[in-house]
Amino acid sequence: MDIKEIQSLIKFVAKSGASEVKLETDDIKITIRTGSTTGGNETTYVHQVPVAQGHMAPVAVPAAEPAAPAAPAPKESAEESKYITIKSPIIGTFYRKPSPDKPSFVEVGSTIAKGDVLCVIEAMKLFNDIESEVSGKIVKILVDDASPVEFDQPLFLVDPS
Repeated sequence: MDIKEIQSLIKFVAKSGASEVKLETDDIKITIRTGSTTGGNETTYVHQVPVAQGHMAPVAVPAAEPAAPAAPAPKESAEESKYITIKSPIIGTFYRKPSPDKPSFVEVGSTIAKGDVLCVIEAMKLFNDIESEVSGKIVKILVDDASPVEFDQPLFLVDPS
């Protein structure tokens, strides 16, 4: 089993709503545990252990439990609706600084112009400058430094006035 197969299995389990899946083959043993009912983060354990040759352990996959209904998204207030949301154009790790010893690109209250660098997102060991497509004032930074971000995830709220 290669890394891509393991990654696709992790994604499948996360989407299925199962709380734990164990998979054993002749050369690998994988246990995937997703967040607990308390809303913890997903945890994945991958163990490679030798298993006796000629004996293949059965694959144990618990039946997917029905997911709890999602709480309705909070209504966007009239105050927030006047702001422009700057979203992540790629998947990667969000950084507010160009390097650890440098100051942040922007802070709450910073005035930005179209084309200003707001942050960098690291994807596959490449650091991509994320530039503003609008001018205005940073109202809120929605992501913590060094956090993973998804495609189209909101990063900043900008007041264009």
